[in-house]
Amino acid sequence: MLCFTDQYEAFRRRDAAFDGIVFVAVKTTGVYCRPVCPARTPLPRNVRFYNSAAAAERAGFRPCLRCRPETAPFCPAWRGTRTTVERALTLIESGALDHDNISALAERLGVGPRHLSRLFAEHLDASPLQVALTLRIQRAKRLLDSTKLPIAVVAERAGFRSSRRMSAAFARLYGQPPSALRKASRQ
Repeated sequence: MLCFTDQYEAFRRRDAAFDGIVFVAVKTTGVYCRPVCPARTPLPRNVRFYNSAAAAERAGFRPCLRCRPETAPFCPAWRGTRTTVERALTLIESGALDHDNISALAERLGVGPRHLSRLFAEHLDASPLQVALTLRIQRAKRLLDSTKLPIAVVAERAGFRSSRRMSAAFARLYGQPPSALRKASRQ
């Protein structure tokens, strides 16, 4: 365990290496924080350090509303917006955009459709619809390679609304229809 001076210096620098290891309680406010909290650094005489959020709460401190130290280290709340994108990806992979729109997906995630599109642009550099289309094409390509199902059935199982839409997507991406890709994979 580090001495008080070393811990305070790390807290003053907002050292991420101590995040989740040390919790900083401020006597004057009754709040405890993570070492990386953007709040103003209190004077050393007003600070106490704890090894866990539970210990700080047991001592009578309440969690900071800015840095949310009461959540366990590296849980989804600490990962921020990436968690929302990952949840959206899971839903898209399970077909959420095959029959619904972005507004319905955003509502399931508890965010607005514009915000969801911004998060996708920030984290994936693509829109939710582009991600869904890519996943549909991957599913269709696997089905074309591994089965002898008719093109219309492949389109339906891959999540396309029609075989015409699937053919258009394949033509844009591969420059040829799905039937040509199937023939090439058989040879």
